[in-house]
Amino acid sequence: MPLGEVLYEPGGQLQHAFFPTTAIVSLHYVMESGASAETAGVGNEGVVGISLFMGGNTTPSSAVVQTAGHAYRLESRLLKEEFNRAGFMQRLLLRYTQALITQVTQTAVCNRHHSVEQQLSRWLLLTLDRGAPQRELVMTQELVASMLGVRREGITEAAGKLQHAGVIRYRRGHISVLERSGLEARACECYAVVKTELNRLLSDVRHRQDIPAVA
Repeated sequence: MPLGEVLYEPGGQLQHAFFPTTAIVSLHYVMESGASAETAGVGNEGVVGISLFMGGNTTPSSAVVQTAGHAYRLESRLLKEEFNRAGFMQRLLLRYTQALITQVTQTAVCNRHHSVEQQLSRWLLLTLDRGAPQRELVMTQELVASMLGVRREGITEAAGKLQHAGVIRYRRGHISVLERSGLEARACECYAVVKTELNRLLSDVRHRQDIPAVA
């Protein structure tokens, strides 16, 4: 999946679900004015297209490839059939959906109450967690500003502070993370909330243990 590929647009019928392996997908909403902001990101921990098994089939948001890479693509019919078996796959998808709701909720709170530097630190950490290669991200400040829903000048100032502190290095559309611990120190609590909830909900899957059915 190349950088910038649109997997689905607002109101369109979803034909496939995507399970990223090395790619990272941004779920974002575009206003009538053209302004946009990311509501969540999906990497190797999740699936793009939850509305398929939640009963909606469409969504008012968009899904765009943020980091080029690969993913598995599954026809909507097959996903629905497997989900309706009410077995392991259904329980796993529902748990992931709960984790995604946490991410969306925390993103809304973070964008309202925390500084651009804190938001940028949170966003970079989550991107790294989704498997960004070699801690180097290929993206411009304009793209990051669009993701966070802030002005480019705000990203320039925040990135400048992080670079001055030796935490990142920014050059010609590339952001290299030099010191992860420095990012964690500058991020708000929103990063830890999202990470902790994701680990809580999916930790047994990562240890290859079955998810118990809800009584």
